[in-house]
Amino acid sequence: MRTLISNGTIVTADVSYEADVLIDGETIAQIGRDLPATGVTADETIDATGRYVIPGGIDAHTHMELPFGGTFAKDTFATGTRAAAFGGTTSIIDFAVQPRGGSLREGLDTWMAKAEGNCVTDYAFHMIISDVTDAVLAEMDTLVAEGVPDFKLFTAYPGVFYSDDGAIFRAMQQTAKNGGLILMHAENGMAIDVVANQTFAAGNTDPIGHALARLAVFEGEATNRVIRLAEAAHAPVYIVHLSSREALAEVRAARDRGSMAFAETCPQYLFLSLDDMGNGFEGAKFVCSPPLRPKDHWEDLWMGLVKDDLQVVATDHCPFDFEGQKDLGRGDFRKVPNGLPGVEDRVDLLHDGGVVGGRISRERWVEIISTAPAKVFGMYPQKGAIAVGSDADIVIYDPARKHTISAKTHHMDVDYSCYEGRVVQGGSDIVLSRGSVVVRDGEFTGRKGHGRFVRRTPAEHVRRT
Repeated sequence: MRTLISNGTIVTADVSYEADVLIDGETIAQIGRDLPATGVTADETIDATGRYVIPGGIDAHTHMELPFGGTFAKDTFATGTRAAAFGGTTSIIDFAVQPRGGSLREGLDTWMAKAEGNCVTDYAFHMIISDVTDAVLAEMDTLVAEGVPDFKLFTAYPGVFYSDDGAIFRAMQQTAKNGGLILMHAENGMAIDVVANQTFAAGNTDPIGHALARLAVFEGEATNRVIRLAEAAHAPVYIVHLSSREALAEVRAARDRGSMAFAETCPQYLFLSLDDMGNGFEGAKFVCSPPLRPKDHWEDLWMGLVKDDLQVVATDHCPFDFEGQKDLGRGDFRKVPNGLPGVEDRVDLLHDGGVVGGRISRERWVEIISTAPAKVFGMYPQKGAIAVGSDADIVIYDPARKHTISAKTHHMDVDYSCYEGRVVQGGSDIVLSRGSVVVRDGEFTGRKGHGRFVRRTPAEHVRRT
């Protein structure tokens, strides 16, 4: 099957230009002006006049079917990747979880079984390490060789995912040797639990107590600590879901002194705020960790994206229904399942708030939604590029089309939207995954099982020789 995309404006992380794109099978075969005039033929021609031709989005942080707080994240790999495709995202990197006391292999096999044959678009995995042992350190080498080169640890959630500094340092030493990358959830979980218990005891049981207990200073402290550990281990480190200026300041300082420190933020930290967590139990819809911050953090984070102190915007997509799941925490904010839906909204929110809002260029928009995650996580140039030989993960994007985000029309399997009623400018008209059209003008044309596991390589992009 040969598909020609004609008359569009190709937008990459580096440049925008007018050209046609020829897809042959699953990959990009040719790029040039007026290809039909050179004798190029195709089975289908897509006219992209007035629209952008961009590499498919890569959401480097999702949690499909994640067990948390006595329940499971609502989206399956089938519904989650389908919703992602509607939003212009053609690859996700999800998190497989090591069962405490078990092996990394056991956790990875469990998540592979959930995803295989169910994904609409391509997928990969990071590995969550629940406890660091000599056997686990050896397994890390094996997983890197098998295309799962990233490992997430937590300074948060004591008794669940928490790792102490010694365990984190040993894991970092291992990635310094095997080429892997440590991802860190950086909040001081021990201190947070003290404040959370004090907040609850004082009678503040509503969801806003969740945010009031998870102080930004606790995120800043933990971010500095794990970066310093990485420096001592001579290893790169990537901070996930950075939410506050305190944490951003630590990443910026580390990068200024030459550290191999990288970080992502999420749309919720750019568009939602502590104000959304008011209104009694309605605030449970917005409970995530780290929590939403006051609005005056927004511009700091946008500036972090402008200056490349933040390299990636991912979603931390982890949806729970308001009715029947979030309400497990009614009367005790400590029991509200942590997580927000967002995999479908990321690309459009960042186009609207970033490009249309005048904060970033359209090239930088493509970089943070696609090219940078591909580079950081060892998928480039297979993914994240409009280039000959790259996978034909391509979005025909209308930068002028306006639409309203709503739970009534979104495709995520969750009963509310964090951005209900927000009008955004920009939308994905046609979405191709490895050359196959999976979404066309608001209609799903893909199939469950089309998505493949992406074996990733250790990313030299995060290392300095």
